[in-house]
Formats: sequence, C-alpha cells, structure tokens
Amino acid sequence: MRSCRARRGAATLVLCLSLVAVLTATGCSVLAGSVHKPAAADGPGSGAGGDGGSRKAPSVVMFLGDSYTVGDRGVQPETTYAAATARLLGWQVVIGGRAGTGFVAQGRGREPFLRLFESQLGWRPAPDMLIVSGGHNDWRYPAPQVAAAAHLLLERVRQRWPGTHIVLLGPLWGTGAPVPGAIAVRDALKNLAGRLAIPFVDPIGEQWITGDRLTGTGNAARLIKKDRTHPNPAGHRYVATRLAADVKRLGLAHPARKG
Repeated sequence: MRSCRARRGAATLVLCLSLVAVLTATGCSVLAGSVHKPAAADGPGSGAGGDGGSRKAPSVVMFLGDSYTVGDRGVQPETTYAAATARLLGWQVVIGGRAGTGFVAQGRGREPFLRLFESQLGWRPAPDMLIVSGGHNDWRYPAPQVAAAAHLLLERVRQRWPGTHIVLLGPLWGTGAPVPGAIAVRDALKNLAGRLAIPFVDPIGEQWITGDRLTGTGNAARLIKKDRTHPNPAGHRYVATRLAADVKRLGLAHPARKG
C-alpha cells in the first residue's frame, strides 16, 4: 500500500511541476490572479477603459522651481501645483528647487537654479520631461542677466539629457498687476525660449491670476494667501489645472524621452 501511495504521490508531483513549467513558458504566473492583476489595476490609465492590457509606464517628469513649486511656509512639495499637475496627468514626479531662488536669485542657500539642478536633479537618470518654473524672484535683476543665466541652465540640461523634453514656465505672480521688473523678466525668458525652440508657458500673459487679494478683486481673493504672493491650497490646484491644459495643448501630456 505504501508503494502505491508513494507512486501516486510522485505522479501528482510530476504533474504539478509540469503545469508550472507550462505556465512559465507561456508567460503566465501562478500568482497572476491574486497579486499581479490587482496591482496593475492600481496604476494610471488602467481599468475597463484601458488599452487592452498593454499599459504603458507613466511619464517621468521633473520640476525645478522656487517656492511656488517646492512650497512656501506651511506648504509641502506634495501639495503644490507641481504635484497636483502630476496627479492630473498621471506622471511620476520629482520636484526640485528651493524657496527664494531663481535663475539669478540665490535664496538663503546661495544656490541659483543651475546649482540646484546639479545638486538635486542632474545626477539622476534622464526624465521624459523637465519643467523649469522661475523668474518671480529674479524681478529685481536686469532681464538680460536673467535670460543669460536661464540660457546657461537650459543648455546644460540639453547636454546632460539630450532626449528630454523641456518646458519653460514663466514667472508666476500673486496679483493681476505684476511689477515692471517681472514683465521684463517674462519677456526676456519668452524670447529666449523662442530662440531655443523650447515651449514657453506664460501665466502672466494668460492671466492665470487676476485682481488682488488686498482689494478683494478677481480670483486672487480666493486663490492667494494673505501675503499677496503665494497660492493657497485651492490656488495650487487651480494653477495645476491651467498648467495641465497648456501641457496638453503642447502635446506633452504624456511625454516620452526622445531616442
């Protein structure tokens, strides 16, 4: 009896091993029903309205910016417009930069954008797209100086990551009436972007923010903090919708690194 049971057990074991081998050879997994499918369903673009199972990896997008991008006092990077835009478009996002900085402005850390790019982002694998958002803190500097510093940064990015898409996001402003220095910086950055064939998004020109919180006018009254400069949580979400719309218009909602 023991011999019969042993033979039956050995036969069952061989059958199980053969089944596993067949599943492996055909690309199937014995864990697919309990682990793989639910995990896949959690990703962006999945579900019944998907592409028939050939789900693409989300785009990797990096931001480099000032306090609008990384957060000001009481605001964390994961709640800024940068993170909110990534959520809207299903990106994997890396947020770099520091409050008070710009292309020329160094902030408290004495590091303008170029140094921050090198220390925070430039050593990483190339992303699909980099969005550089700046100019707000540069309004006190001569516009040609700001444009020259921006040119150096953008060329460094192109040299480091040749296939990465770049978008230049002009100065963000907390009222509908930016100071002349901010307008001059915006114009210089826009002209630079045109010369370099880099897409430029213009929050001032598109009037993302209107009116003034101080006077209770325009959308600034509900989107900007008491400092008349930085967005509140609703403001960050609103800026994200504006940026996402412009990125879609540029055909970069789902960027893929070239090459």
